Amino acid sequence: MEESATDAAQITSLNITPIARIHSCFTEKFGIPRQPGLVESATASMEMLPPFDRREMVRGLEHFSHIWIHFLFHETLAEGWRTTIRPPWLGGQKRVGVFASRSPHRPNFIGLSVVRLVGIRLEGKKIFLDLAGIDILDQTPVFDIKPYIPYSDRIADATSGYTMAPEAVAEVIFTEEARAACAAYQQDRGRDLQRLIREILQNDPRPASHRDTEREYGMLLWDMNIRWQAKGEIFLVLSCNRIKAR
Repeated sequence: MEESATDAAQITSLNITPIARIHSCFTEKFGIPRQPGLVESATASMEMLPPFDRREMVRGLEHFSHIWIHFLFHETLAEGWRTTIRPPWLGGQKRVGVFASRSPHRPNFIGLSVVRLVGIRLEGKKIFLDLAGIDILDQTPVFDIKPYIPYSDRIADATSGYTMAPEAVAEVIFTEEARAACAAYQQDRGRDLQRLIREILQNDPRPASHRDTEREYGMLLWDMNIRWQAKGEIFLVLSCNRIKAR
């Protein structure tokens, strides 16, 4: 036992193979909720990759309502990791240690999210897990999946440090042009784009340093470019235009 522990302590690197890939409504980082579950209409599908795309590997998972996903912050790799970060809960002004945060700028760039498992779908030889309430970027590599177990994973007397539950109180207004574009998109793709936009903006995706400005913003959701503007406590959705699919 002691020899095994010593060997484990001497491990300096590991090779980890992705088991799946995320196909998400979030095709860029801006606009992604800061935590999972805040935007229930944010959906994704997880495509299982060979040799892990075997039906027996997800057998029984359909009986769980939620799953844990371990993934890679792949678009943060080039930016490197940091020892401290400025969390949005502290207004982006105060620093805390990276291990006291959920920042993507971590030494191993590993993320963890609990999301709703909507269903398991088979398409030919491919296996997809349909998800909701996600906070994960499109094309994200997934390292592991575990079922969420409420009686052990939920700790009733846990404390949340400097963080606090967000209140989705912002008013979101759509121009006639934006509303018509959302309706056309839903009819064409079967996706409730207007609801997704509303839930994202109600949680205010702006950086803390932008909270007092009324600048115009853009974000990509699926294959749509959304333009919107903050006006005090009101968010005005200006336009929703189709872009070339990736």
